[in-house]
Amino acid sequence: MSGAHDFDFLHGDWDVRHRRRTGFLDPGSDWEEFWSTCRCRPLFDGAANIDEIDMPHLGAKGLTLRLFDRESGQWSLNWSSSLSGRLFPPVIGGFGAADGSAGPDGASRGSRGSGEDPGGSRAGHDRGEFYGEDTHDGQDVRARFVWSGVCDSSARWEQAFSLDGGQTWLTNWVMDFTRPGAAREPASRTPSG
Repeated sequence: MSGAHDFDFLHGDWDVRHRRRTGFLDPGSDWEEFWSTCRCRPLFDGAANIDEIDMPHLGAKGLTLRLFDRESGQWSLNWSSSLSGRLFPPVIGGFGAADGSAGPDGASRGSRGSGEDPGGSRAGHDRGEFYGEDTHDGQDVRARFVWSGVCDSSARWEQAFSLDGGQTWLTNWVMDFTRPGAAREPASRTPSG
């Protein structure tokens, strides 16, 4: 089950390595790579946060507003781009059970303990799945955001789209977050999808 402090790991400054498909719906499209910076700050005593990501390669900035719904126990992730100036439809979900499982609607399965340990890992909190409906290039898509490998010094975010209601997924954007000054590990060349 998700909690109001699931995204505390994201607070602060990050260097971000991007791998992005040049055609979000084209499995044969090339991947482009670039770096950006991100700063995230908490709101509502941790039950919300906002980040801004500066992507000079794209000539754009983006922001995400994350809100924890205490009644449903789920997060909504709301994205906006400086290129459009509009808020995209949210993706909804949370962090799963200790095995990282979550249902296709993003709802967590099972239960978990606090997951925190003094070493800074987040056992049971290191994977979250979030789902929503959107459009891309005039086509209806189901969107999935996955946060994985979450710890104090690194995390991975992946975006995938589905044209068949979630039966198959095409990963089209991967961001590897590292703290400034932390040793950077190469990103995987084969994102899941």
